[in-house]
Amino acid sequence: MSEQAGPTQSRLLRGVHRTVTGLHPALESMLAALIGLLVGAALMYMWGFNPWKAYWALLRGAYGGSYEWASTLARATPLILTALTFSVCVRAGMFNIGAEGQMFMGAMAAICVALFKMPPGIHLIVGLLFALIAGAAWSIVPAVLKITRGVSEVISTIMFNWIARWLALYIAIFILVDPSRAEKTLTIPVSARFPILVRGTDFSYSFFLAIFAALVLYFVLWHTTMGYEVRAAGLNPTAARYGGIRNKRTMIVSFLLGGITAGLAGATVVMGMPPSYAAFGGGAFPELTNIGFDGMAVAMVGRNHPIGIIVASVLFGGLNAGGRVMQFYGSNPVPLEMVRIVMGAIVLAMSIPELIRLVPAIKSQGERLIATLRRHGRPASKEGSA
Repeated sequence: MSEQAGPTQSRLLRGVHRTVTGLHPALESMLAALIGLLVGAALMYMWGFNPWKAYWALLRGAYGGSYEWASTLARATPLILTALTFSVCVRAGMFNIGAEGQMFMGAMAAICVALFKMPPGIHLIVGLLFALIAGAAWSIVPAVLKITRGVSEVISTIMFNWIARWLALYIAIFILVDPSRAEKTLTIPVSARFPILVRGTDFSYSFFLAIFAALVLYFVLWHTTMGYEVRAAGLNPTAARYGGIRNKRTMIVSFLLGGITAGLAGATVVMGMPPSYAAFGGGAFPELTNIGFDGMAVAMVGRNHPIGIIVASVLFGGLNAGGRVMQFYGSNPVPLEMVRIVMGAIVLAMSIPELIRLVPAIKSQGERLIATLRRHGRPASKEGSA
């Protein structure tokens, strides 16, 4: 009996040394979620709202029935993919903040399938290929800048987010614009759309694409030589280099994988979210904006693990779907601003354990960034003094 208990206990305690509280990662996440819910409840109570009725409305709006579940999973789909973009680079020891821009490029590339006709199925696959190639291509430039010039990937990916946003806006307004409705792009043809999974909802088969991508990424990172090299380079670049691992290659691989998932996230939005099946450039892309940045929070809550990201995305999708119900439930509904504050408190509490674990990496990134800025600023300051 004791021999059987040993392996079981070791499995339960696996990863405990990497947590803040010393608890199992799953238990620590549950504790953080409970703290976030209590903080949100306290904030609502202080402003005169009934937190228990509000949370009940949140649960009903997110998981109260088939329609609610469909709405939750539909919103979780692109978040899974953008969270994978951030997490795979974190595993390689870098911070890819560029999921937003890579997603914009993927969405614009996917919309290009509206320019020609193809048989159903093939049309959909071609759109996905366009999206993942565009996302990967947009991600490779910051990786090359880091490898060849030592440019911080944090700065370059943030800058490329803005370049992608305005480039996508130009494409949506002047190139892929719908002739009959100038505020949006061309509509994705029926042959290139993801079929709807639950009739009357916006939940499509794109959800299974996101799950498949997470499982593939899990297999690559934990069950292949390439994945081992990526994780080893992230844990200790010096030791990995002495072990024969080429860190530059792991950088390229992690950015390419992240760009692929971000590009697919853009495709799932425009090819799998009814009723428009398009991007609204006239409204500055409300259907796409912030999905990349939200994916970073999802990755933190999911401990930068593909399986944890799936669970965290369903939670985030539930917060988004149920948060709308909180605004209209009961005689004293919670206004949108308070809903956002409560959601922020929950997300922040659940992200703190992983943020603390990443503090050393964040600190080293900051030190390298400051050193780079000082090195490039020194000649200018000398010229000015002269």
